[in-house]
Amino acid sequence: MSSIFTTGHRAIGILYLRLSLAAVVVGTLLSLVMRIHRLWPEVPLPFYGLLKPEDYLALVTMHGTLMVFFVLTTAPQSGFASLIMPAQIGAREMAFPRLNALAFWLAAAAFLILMAAFFVPQGAPISGWTSYPPLSAIPSAGPGQGAGMDLWLISIAVFCLSSWLSAVNMLSTILTERCPGMTWSRLPMTVWAWLVTSILTLLVFSVLLAAILLLFSDRHFGSSFFVPLGDLVNGRIVGRGDGSPLLWLHLFWFFGHPEVYIAVLPGMGLATSLFANFSRRNVPGYRLMAGMLVAIGLLGLLVWGHHMFVSGMNPYAGTAFAVTTMAIAVPSTVEVLGWLFLLSRGGLRLHTPMLFALGFLSFFIAGGLTGPILAQPALDSYLHNTFFVVAHFHLVMAMAGVFSLFAGIYYWFPLVTGRMMSETLGKIHFWISLIAAYGTFLPMHLSGLAGEPRHYERLTGPATSFSSILANERGITSSALLLAAAQLIFLWNMIYSARRGRKAEPNPWQATTLEWAPEGKTIRVQRGPYEYEVTAGNAKFFPQWESASKQE
Repeated sequence: MSSIFTTGHRAIGILYLRLSLAAVVVGTLLSLVMRIHRLWPEVPLPFYGLLKPEDYLALVTMHGTLMVFFVLTTAPQSGFASLIMPAQIGAREMAFPRLNALAFWLAAAAFLILMAAFFVPQGAPISGWTSYPPLSAIPSAGPGQGAGMDLWLISIAVFCLSSWLSAVNMLSTILTERCPGMTWSRLPMTVWAWLVTSILTLLVFSVLLAAILLLFSDRHFGSSFFVPLGDLVNGRIVGRGDGSPLLWLHLFWFFGHPEVYIAVLPGMGLATSLFANFSRRNVPGYRLMAGMLVAIGLLGLLVWGHHMFVSGMNPYAGTAFAVTTMAIAVPSTVEVLGWLFLLSRGGLRLHTPMLFALGFLSFFIAGGLTGPILAQPALDSYLHNTFFVVAHFHLVMAMAGVFSLFAGIYYWFPLVTGRMMSETLGKIHFWISLIAAYGTFLPMHLSGLAGEPRHYERLTGPATSFSSILANERGITSSALLLAAAQLIFLWNMIYSARRGRKAEPNPWQATTLEWAPEGKTIRVQRGPYEYEVTAGNAKFFPQWESASKQE
């Protein structure tokens, strides 16, 4: 019962991470079902039977919804920020503790509503609603028409409200609750990343909520925001006005592309901190690196149209979006060059958190290299609806985001539990996950270049026509199964270490940021977040909670 009524920031942060863990388990199982179905489409699923094409598309939507909203948005932003951010700025608590608790329970409610969509018959009306117009032509997503679709819409609407409350709380905390001496130039990079991400969240989730409400109105209240006049669906004319499916695309992708940075920016801030910590080096160009995080957030609001090159929008608009997409590569490249400079100076300590941070960097670069390709309208017209796009965003968003989550869990685990996770199991987990992730998503580029559509539940035609693609599919599925199995190592390591792991020292990583300060210590910050000194092979570190005159 104490967990239900808690307002403590650490307890709520752990609840967010547990929610994300539940979501990632369901989302991973759905992805494995899709992978297996693509190889053996005639094999019935246990407790379900044969998977129909519309069911496959529903699984795609539910998998993406769980991973994007309840894992890649919830865990790095709401979870880690609630858990760590107040301590990093020297605050005792979030600015609005009850608001923080309310935001979590709204997110939990959104998750439960989404899960309920699995158990509602397709097309069955919810009590009190009499009909479901066949509006499948609306460019939307969800587990099907009827109640399942409505539950999806309600879930996302509730999640938008939760994200707003969480973002307002984080901004208020960062702006008003910093301890004495914690100036803007002394904030850890993680706090800068959470700050920018909170601003993005307030802006883009408001647009997504508006789109959801308009779509719900189209489905139930006779409006026609997205349905064009006289649109014919299933033999019936359903258009009631001059609605535009293109409007849905604009609204959704105005949210959708900044969502990539909502998922990745916290990982970028964490990567900077870990690279500085485990290389024992000062962050080069601290103000420039912080400024690039802000620039990525601002430019991320201007590039949504590159998802719409084949939608029929004005070609001049396509050119403008191609330019802004290329422009956003500049601050991202500056960040990468700063990280490489940190890593190039030797003396790295390759503990498990550092390995996963390096994995994040690897995926960020590998996935980012294909971004400029998809930013060209001429190339995107061929690659747009193929597995090339799936490979791109899974590398740059999903795998980079997930590896940053693992880095944060391994890094902050001793702070939360007082125990260390096993380094041996952690490194086994890292190497298997890294190899299996590349084995899963790199070959998808080849399938995409071969023209394999990403939304088809199976390929039809003579087997010889698709022999190379089918062979590729087998390799991808095998790697995906290995990637999923590797996470059992992580789960065992986390559960066992929380109970019986080796006792952690007060500051096991020799970190300099305030979350590692001794409890009860009065803090007045006089240092930057990453101050190190390496002389004659000996590294010294200067924590922010120590006075500027003290040398260690």
